[in-house]
Amino acid sequence: MTDAQQHARSFDALLVLSFGGPEGNEEVVPFLENVTRGRGIPRERLEVVGEHYFHFGGVSPLNQLNREIIDHVETELKKRGHNLPIYFGNRNWHPFGTEAVEQMAADGVRNVAVLATSAWGGYSACRQYDEDIVKLRAHLEEKGLPQIEFTKIRQFFDHPKFIGEMAQAVKDAYAKIPEGKQARMLFTAHSVPTAHDNVGGGEGDKNIYSRQVAEASRLVAEAAGITDYDLVWQSRSGSPKTPWLEPDIVDHTTEIHEKNGVDAVVVCPIGFISDHMEVVWDLDTELQQAADEMGVIVERTRTAGPTDAFSSMVVDLIEELEQEKPWESLGDVTVQGCTVNGAPCAEGCCDIWSLRKPTAAAK
Repeated sequence: MTDAQQHARSFDALLVLSFGGPEGNEEVVPFLENVTRGRGIPRERLEVVGEHYFHFGGVSPLNQLNREIIDHVETELKKRGHNLPIYFGNRNWHPFGTEAVEQMAADGVRNVAVLATSAWGGYSACRQYDEDIVKLRAHLEEKGLPQIEFTKIRQFFDHPKFIGEMAQAVKDAYAKIPEGKQARMLFTAHSVPTAHDNVGGGEGDKNIYSRQVAEASRLVAEAAGITDYDLVWQSRSGSPKTPWLEPDIVDHTTEIHEKNGVDAVVVCPIGFISDHMEVVWDLDTELQQAADEMGVIVERTRTAGPTDAFSSMVVDLIEELEQEKPWESLGDVTVQGCTVNGAPCAEGCCDIWSLRKPTAAAK
């Protein structure tokens, strides 16, 4: 049983904690400066990196997509009789998490469930949000404001509602492939340096992020009736000398077209809960352009975030904590539990992945 399960409680509010994104051309470079702070990247390079934002008028879809999720979750909460206000805060751009917690403190909120907009383990997908929570508590202390207890909701990559929604999205995308086309199923997620993925101590506990992505892909494929598929990666950045998870989705699509005659791909962005920049640029723009040049059809599935199933799942996860319900999960790969006030959910979190999905007895 996790610390959060031992401290089941009634929450005062929900904080949706996300990465952030610019909402105008003038915000792109300052946003990227926040993202890359401490790395010494010159402004000229950030202007080049920001090309995909400038392509869309400097507006990342992420903030608006998160607001859409918040609206839907509010509706689901009210439907189930929960009086739970929702606050929204980002790591790298307005509305900042610090702004959100100042408002929560002023509103008398003291016990908060936190939804990080990531389904996964690993440093950037999980542990960094724990670090954000530690920084938010430090910010409250620095401002002399009342402390708030934060409980970050567990990873949900294999939750039945997430898997079911993505499986239906895959079926719907396949239905759009013209007859006679040789289609290949591709699941894709954000690549990370292999050094970041290769964390862990105990046997079988390494590569938690890539193993979770692979498990979610397996579960979605199985639910959609697909027996053969590929897991690929996208959105890598940084030095080409640094090894990252491969293969890249554009490179792989090119290879299977040239070697195997594949002339259509169904692409499921399993690693993303919304159609944010890495989806609309890396898949809908760069992949689509490369596929058009080859004469390959691309059918990209929708993401789960805007759906009723996703909102229902979020409220399910809150009720797991409040009502000490058993975890709903379909897979066999490690699921990290909820974290309280940014404390690791297991000793050596992100260095030693020792917490397993609770057994029936532990639940």
